[in-house]
Amino acid sequence: MERKDAESLFNKAKNLKALIIGDIMLDEYLWGKAGRISPEAPVPVVDVNREELRLGGAGNVANNMVAMGFEVSLCSVIGGDENGSILRRAFTGKGVDVEGVFEDPLRMTSKKTRVLAANQQVVRIDRETRVDIHRDYEDKIVEFVTGQARKWDVILVSDYQKGVLTPKVLDTVINLGRRHGIPVVVDPKGNDYSKYRAATIITPNCKEAEIASRIPIPDEKSLNAAAACLLESGEYDALLITRSSEGMSLYLRDGTIAHLPTVAREVYDVTGAGDTVVAALGLGLAVGLDFAEASRLSNVAAGIAVGKLGTSTVSPAEIIGVISHEHMDSEVKIKNLDVLVALIEAEKERGRKVVFTNGCFDLLHVGHVRYLQKARTYGDLLVLGLNSDASVRRLKGEKRPLIGQRERAHILAALDCINYVVIFDEDTPLQLLQALKPAVLVKGGDYTPDEVVGKDLVESYGGRIELVEFVDGKSTTNIIDKILQNYS
Repeated sequence: MERKDAESLFNKAKNLKALIIGDIMLDEYLWGKAGRISPEAPVPVVDVNREELRLGGAGNVANNMVAMGFEVSLCSVIGGDENGSILRRAFTGKGVDVEGVFEDPLRMTSKKTRVLAANQQVVRIDRETRVDIHRDYEDKIVEFVTGQARKWDVILVSDYQKGVLTPKVLDTVINLGRRHGIPVVVDPKGNDYSKYRAATIITPNCKEAEIASRIPIPDEKSLNAAAACLLESGEYDALLITRSSEGMSLYLRDGTIAHLPTVAREVYDVTGAGDTVVAALGLGLAVGLDFAEASRLSNVAAGIAVGKLGTSTVSPAEIIGVISHEHMDSEVKIKNLDVLVALIEAEKERGRKVVFTNGCFDLLHVGHVRYLQKARTYGDLLVLGLNSDASVRRLKGEKRPLIGQRERAHILAALDCINYVVIFDEDTPLQLLQALKPAVLVKGGDYTPDEVVGKDLVESYGGRIELVEFVDGKSTTNIIDKILQNYS
C-alpha cells in the first residue's frame, strides 16, 4: 500500500458507519513509583501520582474506529452503576451512538485496574460480571441490531467472555451480516468457536488458536494445521492469526496463506493490541480492500499499538506515517484525486494560485524539466496530472510507456517545481480539471489555445490558458531513436 492509497482510505472512512458489539469495560490506570517494600508483606509499595480512565474491551475498538474517522454505533450491556455512567458519558463525548447500550441495574460494569510503576505493570485488579446477560437484554440487543442492520458498512464483534455475546446474539449478528453483505469481523475468545460460525473473518492470537483448535503450535506446520482446522469447522471466509513478534498469518478458504512480518519497532505493552487489529481490519474491509490488503493495514496499526502503554488508539496520521516511511520522501507529493481535492481547496482558501498541467512524461528529459519549471512560475503551486500506463498505451501505442506510472510519478515528484502529482486513467484531464478548478492551465506550445482540452471549462470560472514552448530537439521519441541507432 502506498501513502496516497492510505490517505484515500481514511478519506472514505469519514462516510462509513460501523457497529461495535460486545463486552465494554472501564480500564483504570494508577501510575506511580515503587521505591520500597511493604513491612506488612514482601510486596512493593507503589506511591500513586497519577490516575487515568480509558475505554476498554469493545469500547477500545469503538475508540479506535472513531479515531479512524468512522461514525460508530455501540451495542452492549453495562451495569446501572457509577462506572456504567462514566462509560456512557465518555462514549457520548466522543460522538459514539449509545442507543444500543443497555443498563442492567442488577449487573456490575466491568472495570480493570492496573497499577504501574516505572512503566511496568505491578498488579491488575478485576471487578466484573462473567455470567450471560439476562434474556430480556438479549432480546433488546437482537431488536436493536435487527432494526438498524442496513445502516452499517461493517460489524466488529469484540468478545471478552463477560456474557454479552450469547449464542443468540452472535447468531443474529452474523446472519444479518451475511444477509445484507456486511463484513463481520470477530475478535474471539474461549475454546469453542462454533458460536462464530459463518463470520467473515476471525482474529485469534496464537495462544487462542491453540486453545480453540486443540492443536499445540510450536512451529509453522502446526500453525497451518490449526488454521485449517478452524477454517473448516467455522466456515469463515478468512482467518487472521496474530503471532506477536512473528507478525500475522492470513488464511483464506481457497487455501491461500500469507505470512506478514511484524512492523513493530518496540513493544511496550500488548494490552488492547487485538482491539486495534480488529478496528483496522474492519476499516480495510469496509472501504473495499481484499483480505490481504486489509490484513497488512491491521499489521501496521498493531505495530503502532504495541509501542504504546495500555489501551490506546491509533490515528490515521500514525498509520500513514509508517506506510510513508517504507517509501521515498517524494511519495508525500503523490495523491489520489479524492485527497487532492481537499488539499487544493485548502490552498485556495489561503489565497494561493493553483497551476495545472498534464502529460505522459515518459523518459524525463531536460525539455520536460524546463517546461515544468516555466509552468510553476504562473502561480503559487503546480499540480501535475500524469497519464496512467493504460492511458499512455491508448495514446502512444502498445510499446509505451517505457517507464511505469509509479516510477514516473516518483521521478516527477522529486522535482522542486512540482507540488502534487495525481495519476489519471482517462485519455484527457477533463475530470481532473472539473474537480480541481485550477487558476491556470498550462500546455505545450505545439497546441493552439482552441485545441487545449478544458479551455472552455477553465475560462468559464475566470481561469486562463498558458502555452509554453518546448526545447527544440528534446523529446522522448528522439531519445528512443538515438538509443536504437547507437545500440542496434
